[in-house]
Amino acid sequence: MPDLPMRDVPRRDLRSLPKGHLHLHFELSMRPATLADLAADAGIPTPRTTGFSEFGGFSEVIGGILPVFRRPADFERLVDEMVEDAAAEGVVYVEPSFWPYAHLGVFGSAEAAWETVLARSEEAGARHGVTVRWMAAVDRVFDSSEAAVDVARLALRFADGGVVGLGLHNDENGWPPEPFEAAFRLAVDGGLLSTPHAGELDGPASVRGAIEALNADRLQHGIRAIEDPALVDVLLERGTCLDVCPTSNLLLSVVPRLADHPLPALLRAGVNCSINADDPLLFGPTCLEEYELCRAELGLSDEDLAACARSSVRAGALPASVRDNALAGIDAWLGAG
Repeated sequence: MPDLPMRDVPRRDLRSLPKGHLHLHFELSMRPATLADLAADAGIPTPRTTGFSEFGGFSEVIGGILPVFRRPADFERLVDEMVEDAAAEGVVYVEPSFWPYAHLGVFGSAEAAWETVLARSEEAGARHGVTVRWMAAVDRVFDSSEAAVDVARLALRFADGGVVGLGLHNDENGWPPEPFEAAFRLAVDGGLLSTPHAGELDGPASVRGAIEALNADRLQHGIRAIEDPALVDVLLERGTCLDVCPTSNLLLSVVPRLADHPLPALLRAGVNCSINADDPLLFGPTCLEEYELCRAELGLSDEDLAACARSSVRAGALPASVRDNALAGIDAWLGAG
């Protein structure tokens, strides 16, 4: 029998797949052109966005970008563009994280910073058809355990205005989750999601600490849980979602090659995972492009990608109607193949 020609399998358009974006650092969602504009307005050279291969160099690059923000209007522009970009990528829900304490010189207070971005995101979300909620960040390096409690209290003050979660950012090495237990207990008791970074720069101990001490609903990254099969079982039992960012993990040397990324293995094990961009300004790909990368380079099937989209919708703080519409849209997308 002669060999039959292989048929091209039609690929569904990932732009039309409804998805949530659950791991996005607000200032670093910025378009490169906006960075150049803001730098020119500030009278400084455009800060570099490359030239790092590990977290220390990455942090230095971030430090060089923050001075471009000089006015509340700069943050309003950022919100507008972030939401517009989300809509163009098929993102129906975006949950950026924000540590306003880096911008007290602009706003005068963290309260004023939150008021600005929350008001603007409500308007931009309505205009573009994207639900926007926010994650208040604790900086594990700069915030003491007492300061973290203050961050949580302020987040709860804005819970009715759009703050839905408490995160824990910055370098895991030397700053484990456990000292922040009181802040996260306060946040969770007040109805916020617990969404700390863990299992990126540090291994399974960081993941276990975030789950046990911080009662994590989601983990930003969390991929190094794969190193401990018993910990994977804990994720399965709890239904914890990992907000995974493959390109970020590659460029910060968390994985040596994209082909070595554990996302496919985590999905095969049944772990809930969402796909995210982390810091598009620095890492390059947008949320949509990360989905495309996971298809092309990690070999994820459309069923896998739909599962990630479902996790991104179920693990966020979407209004029930938005969640249900998105889940129906994911089923329709998968059924259209």
